[in-house]
Amino acid sequence: MAIFRQGPDFLEFQHDNERVRIIAWGKNSLRVISTPNGPLDLSSAGLMPAPTPQTPEISLQEDTATIQNGKIKAFVDFRGWFNHMGRISFYDETDQLLLEEMDGGGALNRRSRHFRPQIGGDQRLTATFWSNPQEKIYGMGQYQQDIFDLKGCNLELAHRNSQASIPFYLSSQGYGFLWNNPAIGSVSFGKNTTEWRADSTKQLDYWVTSGSTPAEIETQYSAVTGRTPMMPEYGLGFWQCKLRYENQEEVLKVARKYHELGIKIDVLVIDYYHWPRCGDFRFDEQFFPKVKEMAAECKTYGIELMVSVWPQIDVRSENFAEMKANGFLVESAHGLDVQMIFLGNNVFYDATNPQARQYVWQKIKKNYRQQGIKLFWLDEAEPEFSSYDFDVYRYYLGSALQKSNLYPREYVKGFFKGENQDFGETTIKLVRCAWVGSQQYGALVWSGDIHSTYQDFKNQIVAGLQMGIAGIPWWTTDIGGFHNGNIHDPHFQELLIRWFQYGTFSPVMRIHGSRHPHHEVFKADGEAAEWSGAENEIWSYGPENFEIMKKFINIREKMRGYTRQLMEIAHKEGQPVLRTMFHEFPADETCWHLKDQYMFGSDLLVAPVVEAGARKRKVYLPKDTHWTDARTGEVLTGGQWIEASAAIETLPIFLREGRQSYLIGEI
Repeated sequence: MAIFRQGPDFLEFQHDNERVRIIAWGKNSLRVISTPNGPLDLSSAGLMPAPTPQTPEISLQEDTATIQNGKIKAFVDFRGWFNHMGRISFYDETDQLLLEEMDGGGALNRRSRHFRPQIGGDQRLTATFWSNPQEKIYGMGQYQQDIFDLKGCNLELAHRNSQASIPFYLSSQGYGFLWNNPAIGSVSFGKNTTEWRADSTKQLDYWVTSGSTPAEIETQYSAVTGRTPMMPEYGLGFWQCKLRYENQEEVLKVARKYHELGIKIDVLVIDYYHWPRCGDFRFDEQFFPKVKEMAAECKTYGIELMVSVWPQIDVRSENFAEMKANGFLVESAHGLDVQMIFLGNNVFYDATNPQARQYVWQKIKKNYRQQGIKLFWLDEAEPEFSSYDFDVYRYYLGSALQKSNLYPREYVKGFFKGENQDFGETTIKLVRCAWVGSQQYGALVWSGDIHSTYQDFKNQIVAGLQMGIAGIPWWTTDIGGFHNGNIHDPHFQELLIRWFQYGTFSPVMRIHGSRHPHHEVFKADGEAAEWSGAENEIWSYGPENFEIMKKFINIREKMRGYTRQLMEIAHKEGQPVLRTMFHEFPADETCWHLKDQYMFGSDLLVAPVVEAGARKRKVYLPKDTHWTDARTGEVLTGGQWIEASAAIETLPIFLREGRQSYLIGEI
């Protein structure tokens, strides 16, 4: 017997002790919540309240019910042995099936919503849907692979250094799906079923949206998870960074030389361990004695300084005792209370605790903001536990098993709220990880400590596209990769140039890396500090490479107006800056398979060179439009593959219908 109940914006049904509610939540969208017993929790980890109230159409019969919100309809079916739990199926406005829960299988007695009780009363959850073998799946955040269509993939729902798990995907079947749960778990996009798992949780929560195009789906998704602020002007140009500028004079020397050469840079980044101890949240006066003067001089060159901030607190830090006494640190429930070993024994500050966020912001405000530095690089934001044994750790919000994936968002939110309250502005926060909603707090995600290889380069192209789908339009990567690039190696220099060209057509253009050879750095008392890498400025790689990189910095400057328009679209409409080919050309089947070329906004087709020694590559020009080669001005008809030349000083760029024609001959 089916038991249905309806409210002004929801349909609810009961199965034994399980209660399920389907809520109209945003345009053409539905949210599904289920609890194995007790009341439903209507709060949400990732979804904001719907921008405008929805009034769905609800129909109740004896053993079936429907709820329709615009272009999406959910059908609940209790009929027959297979549907004893009340099986939910989703359809678009033409009654085309989008997604459906797995049935009970008769004698198999399967459960599509399977709660397995754990000691203490919480649940291990599995949610299973039938899979369409022809379906293509994209998004899910940043995983270090160059697999574009995620069909057939198994993905961990957990953050790691260079992995950002954002559980939203876009389907080629015309819908988007958000797993609205920050618990540690996994998802398998199998050929027979799609299975979501949460290792520990209290209830099921997911959201489905239907759209005619990928752009419409992205608009609806961003409307309920938040949109990025407008990109500040200093985000549009070139950023200079290395591991690491070890003292004030080195920072100023670099700033002065770029200025003398007439090369515009917007941001100069001071990396980690410029502090005495991790968790002191201030400069070491031995190496940076006059911070305010340093920042002021850089501003005269049009350069903003950014400093690295880590959430680790060394047990020797001047702030450790106070933070521990106030409960501002992540708790180790058992074992040694050491969560990361790196130049000392460290624990993480608990960014899920609002009081802890306020405490850290006050330190940042005093020691950096009031010294003239307003940009922050929020590193280690996963956080990077030395051992990813999530059952060990507990946060203010609850167990790490249930809440871990929230950490990077709460970390950046603390800075966002502090700067808005105290200074009335929103800055860019460079951050190494993200979850659903991070974008609304000014998070610029970069892809972590990747290696300097062509395979890693390929991985980042896919990662940037998937992150855009997952709602993160501000994204960047270490140009040249982070690990193992020797500045004297001609093979690395070629990789750097190819990566630099790609970085020019990325949301933020930022060079960084732990370049070889390194050299040691010591404090005044003889204690070893973190080492410093080799030079990483554009003049560090010889005169020929210097001219190429200088050219592309100038191209980035010429595109500033266009890039600003893309950022405004991201802010107002929630569209990615890096766009898959199918985002712009969903009717062209070939575009759903292209993973190493992309659209930079709607006008520029970018085809990075991703093979060592290559001086040409194949490029697909989508049909039903014309394309202008930005190098030669030649006009080509769409709907064809071409072999494009790619000398080391250039890369294939094509202008859609001749737009942005000022770039012709510049690239």
